[in-house]
Amino acid sequence: MRKIIITSFLTLDGVMQAPGGPEEDTSGGFSYGGWTAPYGDEVSAAIIQKQMEPSDLLLGRITYQIFASYWPGHADYWPGINDVTKYVLSGTMKESDWKNTVFLNSVEDIVRLKESNGPDLKVWGSSRLVQLLLKYDLADELWLKIFPLTLGRGKKLFGEGTVPAAFTLTESTVTPGGIIFAGYTRAGEVKTGAAGA
Repeated sequence: MRKIIITSFLTLDGVMQAPGGPEEDTSGGFSYGGWTAPYGDEVSAAIIQKQMEPSDLLLGRITYQIFASYWPGHADYWPGINDVTKYVLSGTMKESDWKNTVFLNSVEDIVRLKESNGPDLKVWGSSRLVQLLLKYDLADELWLKIFPLTLGRGKKLFGEGTVPAAFTLTESTVTPGGIIFAGYTRAGEVKTGAAGA
């Protein structure tokens, strides 16, 4: 069985939209694209590079289109990106020129993929897909990069439909620029304390 690993750039208030650049995702009138840029340093670059080690990808359509327009010609910055399998959940896209792309149609397709043999599946961006994975309790790990700013609006990591779930912190680093890198593993059901204890 494969693990599904959600890797996400986040603001303190949970916004994950367009961390990389101004034109990355302007949907909903979002005008803060590229908000990660002022906080980069050698420590954060090294951690992100490690998280980009080759593994199959599970992406939503919008993130896939952003990736497919950029990464095929810039694979020197993400070694192996063209060779790994890109699984894309989409009800509208059925084909692509980017090699090793497979389209999925439903949550059931994701469940079957998760239960198959193969490398782990890393999810980058893909806010609607992430919320679907959280709703159906399909995420095994969260690799969060939390930046020291708030934006107040934009697509969020956690939205309506997220089920109660417990996670265990497995690793963490704080960079000189104030980014918190935190890795969490799914740890079962939410436990509550006894009333009046």
